[in-house]
Amino acid sequence: MVLFFTSTATTPPTTLYMGRDKVENEELIKYAWPQDIWFHVDKLSSAHVYLRMPENMTWEAIPEALLTDCAQLVKANSIEGNKKENLTVIYTPADNLKKTGDMAVGQVSFHSDKRVKRVHIAKRENPIVNRLNKTKIEKEVDHEQERVDRIKKETALRRAAAAERQKAEMELARQREAEKAARSYDSLFSGEGVEDDGTTPRKTGRELEEDFM
Repeated sequence: MVLFFTSTATTPPTTLYMGRDKVENEELIKYAWPQDIWFHVDKLSSAHVYLRMPENMTWEAIPEALLTDCAQLVKANSIEGNKKENLTVIYTPADNLKKTGDMAVGQVSFHSDKRVKRVHIAKRENPIVNRLNKTKIEKEVDHEQERVDRIKKETALRRAAAAERQKAEMELARQREAEKAARSYDSLFSGEGVEDDGTTPRKTGRELEEDFM
């Protein structure tokens, strides 16, 4: 079972989720969306909390209020960490999580330590934790089907974007051809490009037009 929470620290609200136990945590490590952000209390046992990243947000610039919501939820779901003050919570994109066969259930490391950030939590903020807990929903999730649906949607969006780029490029090429043709026409009737040997009078644009009539 997966526990879902709603943070109202942003507009529109943002989804946070976590596994109910270490077995579910293992599933989330495998199936979390690559762009989701993973949170955990540093050096202590805690829940694995994920932030479902909005499309217009980058993980390097998560709003402070939303970052606090995620960190407070992690702290509140750490048996040891919930009792401590001045904790550090670490976070990183889900695609930076590294899992090897010799690791215990729910244990992870990172592909790159440079992609791990930290946030300091002085103490538990009950108003924040209570607000989040009021939104909690527990659901059974078909992780494999969700993965397939996500990939289909992302593929469709990429194809649509590629089609729009191709359409824009074709329109730009058409405009350039039209401008090129217009410059060539203007050059013809302005007499540009007609050699002058000093003996043949240069025809005016009007005379050139009469030649075509």
